[in-house]
Amino acid sequence: MNVLIIGLGSIANRHINTLHNLLREDVQFYALRSSKFSLPKDTIENIYSLDELKIDPDFIIISNPTILHEETIIECLKFEKPLFIEKPSLHSLKNAAKIADEIKQKNILTYVGCNLRFHPALNFIKKLIATSNISKINEVNVYCGSYLPEWRPQLDFRKNYSANVEMGGGVHLDLIHELDYVYWMLGCPINVQRTFRHNSHLKISAIDYANYLLDYKDYMANIILNYYRRDAKRSLEIICEDATYQVDLLLEAVFKNKELIFGDEKKKLDVDAMYALQMKYFLDSLNKKKSMNSFDDSLEVLKICIGN
Repeated sequence: MNVLIIGLGSIANRHINTLHNLLREDVQFYALRSSKFSLPKDTIENIYSLDELKIDPDFIIISNPTILHEETIIECLKFEKPLFIEKPSLHSLKNAAKIADEIKQKNILTYVGCNLRFHPALNFIKKLIATSNISKINEVNVYCGSYLPEWRPQLDFRKNYSANVEMGGGVHLDLIHELDYVYWMLGCPINVQRTFRHNSHLKISAIDYANYLLDYKDYMANIILNYYRRDAKRSLEIICEDATYQVDLLLEAVFKNKELIFGDEKKKLDVDAMYALQMKYFLDSLNKKKSMNSFDDSLEVLKICIGN
C-alpha cells in the first residue's frame, strides 16, 4: 500500500506508526516536505513537489497546519484518491461549498479525523442516548482544558501552529473534537452562542479560551475549551431527570450518580488503541466507499465552531 502524507508533524507520525502496526510491512509512505534539509526516515520517501510523485497513492493523509488545508485539499483532488484529513477540515468556510461540490463530482471518499468518536466511554454513553436508556436530558456540560506549553515540551509552544492565528491555530479549532462529539451524539443545535478570548498569561495571538452555548429543543449544552489549565481536565456531564452521568475522557470511565457503570476509574485512556480503531475504520471504509464524518459532514461542525 502506498500512502502520500502532506505534513509530517507529530500527528502524521502517529498515523504512520498506527499504519505500520495495522499493515506490518505492507506500506510505503511518501511525505511532501517543505525543506530540502528534511532528514529521511525508514519507509518514508521524501518528495518536495507533488509532481515528483512517481506512484499512484492508495490514499492521502493531509496533516499540515490548518491554514494550509484548503489549498492542499484542492491540489490533492487531481489524484482522485481517498483523503484522510486531520481536523479541522478547514480554517474558514469561505470556499467550503465549492470544494465539497468538487469532491462530490469526483466521487472522492473523504474522512475528517476526529478520533474521540472512537473513545470507548463516549461510545458507551452515545449508545445509552441512542437507545433511550436514560431519562430526559435537562443539561449538558463539556469541558476541555490543558496547558499548551506542556503539549510538546521539547518545542517552543509560541512557534507552534496552535498558538498562532496566522497558521490557523486557536483552541476552538484545535479542540474542535468536543464540538464534533457533541454534534455526533446529540445532532445539530437550533442556535449557537460563541465567546472567544485570548488574554491569558500565555500571550499568544490565537484564541486561548472558547465558550459555546448550544441550544437544543429541550436543553442547553455548554462547552468550555482552554489552553491554560495546569491540571488537565476533559469531561462530559449529562444531567437527566433522575440521574447525572459523568464521563472522564482522560480515563475510560463513565459514572452514574458517581458510581462507576463503565470502564476503569484507575485506567488512563489508551490513546494508541483509539487511533488504531480510527485508522482501521478508515481502511475498512476504502472498500465500502463510504465513511462517517466526510468532508461535507465536517462542515456542519465547522459552522458550529466559527459560524457561517
